[in-house]
Amino acid sequence: MVESRRRRRAFLRESVIVVVAAVVIAVVVKTFFFQAFSIPSGSMNNTLLKGDRVLVDKFSPWFEAEPTRGDVVVFKDPGHWLDGSAEAPAPHSGVGYDVQNALSDVGLMPSADESYLIKRVIAVGGDTVDCRAGRPLSVNGVVLHEPYLYPGATPCNDDAVGTVVVPAGDLWVMGDHRDDSADSRTQRLRGNGGGFVPVSDVVGRADVVVWPLSHWAALPEPDTFHQSGLSQPADGIAEPAAIAALAVLALSALFLLRRRRRLRRVPRRA
Repeated sequence: MVESRRRRRAFLRESVIVVVAAVVIAVVVKTFFFQAFSIPSGSMNNTLLKGDRVLVDKFSPWFEAEPTRGDVVVFKDPGHWLDGSAEAPAPHSGVGYDVQNALSDVGLMPSADESYLIKRVIAVGGDTVDCRAGRPLSVNGVVLHEPYLYPGATPCNDDAVGTVVVPAGDLWVMGDHRDDSADSRTQRLRGNGGGFVPVSDVVGRADVVVWPLSHWAALPEPDTFHQSGLSQPADGIAEPAAIAALAVLALSALFLLRRRRRLRRVPRRA
């Protein structure tokens, strides 16, 4: 009986340690490394579909790395972009809402009412964007061949803004479904901050679609943004940063695995 009680106490103690460690690791990962976000609309079709879950790299910005052309980024609403938009979080209430936000606090789900958007970076500070009806989109005089555009969508026809120079420290972003995206073009025509997104509002780069599993895909920078004349800034968000974050996740998983193995060991006493 004494030995049995000792085993139960040991099991409970180790179980508590594993659970607490898992929660702490999840919070650290969400705060410093990766966070899950849900796609709220069809503005990024067919690259990202409504309801997809993406993992966003929050690690690189800690090293003052900035987004580069072609990155798909999540950013805070720069100011009234979401007003009346299909991407605005719908009001929620009830147990499901509370549970989702609780899981969001530890990085296991996106928040139910986050005011964030997701778009593709087309141009960075100092770039000149040319967006005219009936013409392909160009940056710094280089025509972009955009294979990621939604089939049948036009580069600029619906919201042509002409020639725009992006200020230093800002981004020009657009959805892949141009005919269904209230992006930098729409905001500029509305007189909403010129349509620019401050780099400081960027949460991180979306690296991979993780859910549903049938949509799993990496989100690399398209080749069109590596044409001559469109050299990437030296301080772009780098792959090594994401690799370092993955290494931390691997070490965390190894720690939890070792703890679980200890749970299976039965103390032997004389």
